[in-house]
Amino acid sequence: MKKQPVVFNSLSQLHKAMGQPAPSHPLISILNYGEAHFDPKDYEQGIILNFYKVSFKTSFSGRLKYGQGYYDFEEGGMSFIAPGQLLRMQEEEADYDGMTLHIHPDFLRAYPLNTAIKQYGFFSYSAAEALYLSEKEKTTILSIYRFIQEELSERVDKFSQDVIISQIELLLNYAHRFYDRQFITRKAVNNDILSKLETLLEGYFNDDKSLIDGLPTVHSVAEQLHLTPRYLSDLLRNLIGQNTQQYIHEKVIHKAKEYLAKDELTVAEIAYQLGFEHPQSFNKLFKSKTALSPLDYKRSLLN
Repeated sequence: MKKQPVVFNSLSQLHKAMGQPAPSHPLISILNYGEAHFDPKDYEQGIILNFYKVSFKTSFSGRLKYGQGYYDFEEGGMSFIAPGQLLRMQEEEADYDGMTLHIHPDFLRAYPLNTAIKQYGFFSYSAAEALYLSEKEKTTILSIYRFIQEELSERVDKFSQDVIISQIELLLNYAHRFYDRQFITRKAVNNDILSKLETLLEGYFNDDKSLIDGLPTVHSVAEQLHLTPRYLSDLLRNLIGQNTQQYIHEKVIHKAKEYLAKDELTVAEIAYQLGFEHPQSFNKLFKSKTALSPLDYKRSLLN
């Protein structure tokens, strides 16, 4: 019988598994990696955390496995995991330094952050899309971790939760800023991804895959580029001002114009060729992007 992932519903349960004292607060804690005793061999089937996990790794001499791929964390950085995500642990990831912040959703319930935290796209990124930090950025992030840690250990009173919530918001906003910087500083890498995406879509339409498999989806193209859908959309938005869906639609319209200019297929045939189930859907998209119906565009080429 196949082993099931180990589910951690509480912070106390996780602390115990890592050989650490019970958290001073049942809904939020910070663990130092260097002090934790965690044998990945006990969790080869993976773990599921029913709380948020924000990891700050300062050094790491191992690899983290996501699906069938490994990611090398030797340079350190930050990763973000939302409740319910499957994390696979491997023996080679046992040696690392840093801190991890665990936040149970109940800690956020009465605050706007309970809703706002879902808007931070990096909680949907994979390990291979971790946030790399400069030395100055590491100092900034570390100071927030230490502030929260001190607040939990020394000043638990009626204001503590408000203060800690504000620090979590600050941490996430800095992460958002640093990711934006990362998209800029890794522009050469990102341009390469854009080039691969363009080649992928061009091949998809030229090889008639759209006729067989339908319109390309955000999930399918992201999977072929070995990226998460959210990361790919955020990357494109920073690079060209469009998300993945908008970029796919742009390529669909470009290809549609090619077919219309050749005047070899009817509008309905072009719609099916591009992967639309119904010509009406194609007409609607084309008009929303060009202000002309496909037939009107075809006629305009004759004038």
